[in-house]
Amino acid sequence: MSFHRALYAAFLRVAIAIELQYRASSVIWLLGVVVEPVIYLAVWSAAAETQGGEIGGFGPHEFAAYYLALTLVNQLTQGWHMWEFQYRVQQGQFSFLLLRPVHPIHGDLAENVAHKAVMQVVLLPMLGALAWVFEPRFAVEPWALALFLPALALAFALRFVVEWTLALACFWTTRIMAVNQTYFAVLFFLSGRVAPVALLPPGLLWAADALPFRWMIAFPVELALGRLSPAQIATGFAAQTLWLGVASLALAALWPRALRRFSAVGT
Repeated sequence: MSFHRALYAAFLRVAIAIELQYRASSVIWLLGVVVEPVIYLAVWSAAAETQGGEIGGFGPHEFAAYYLALTLVNQLTQGWHMWEFQYRVQQGQFSFLLLRPVHPIHGDLAENVAHKAVMQVVLLPMLGALAWVFEPRFAVEPWALALFLPALALAFALRFVVEWTLALACFWTTRIMAVNQTYFAVLFFLSGRVAPVALLPPGLLWAADALPFRWMIAFPVELALGRLSPAQIATGFAAQTLWLGVASLALAALWPRALRRFSAVGT
């Protein structure tokens, strides 16, 4: 435990220093995170107005609450390492990472956490300004807020492990942009980013429940807004735990095979 505390302390110091060095690029990245849900908020709010004031229990103020919470959850759970793996393999960066006496996932995890911690300084005031403009209506229960943090932690862990595992495909095919784009397209529709999951057609709703994407983003949002019953909350935590276990086992099984493949192709 003391080794891992020292390890992460060192990784975090380096990662935070890098984040502070490239502040402008981080803010530009963050603007992209904020603009997307604001667009969908405007679209769905306008649609609700044309449908008599609400759609599926969401009016403009409820949509505002949903998309503001979604912005925070999406930023706190997202990662970018899937896009970096191809370049790491092609440019030989993995050779350096594998010389370290620790798994490369630890450095990526620390970098991810550092980025999110630094960006909260900008994101939270932006969300406050958007709340002032769009006047969200929150019907939050204290018990739902108490469960939000563990749900958010599991969502982050699930999304991080799934994406890190899928990124290992670059050891078998050095161009994985098609894999990345397919994954993010499915995530986009089934995680509640385009629309609240409750508003999806029956077929997509079934897929959202069966696959891990909803539990990466939408579930903590719905929980924070008090839109889930106790049975649905229990199902959500069970789904997060199950998929995190599956992803962790897949990562443990694929990583040694990926290393052998990496050595075999001489990259």
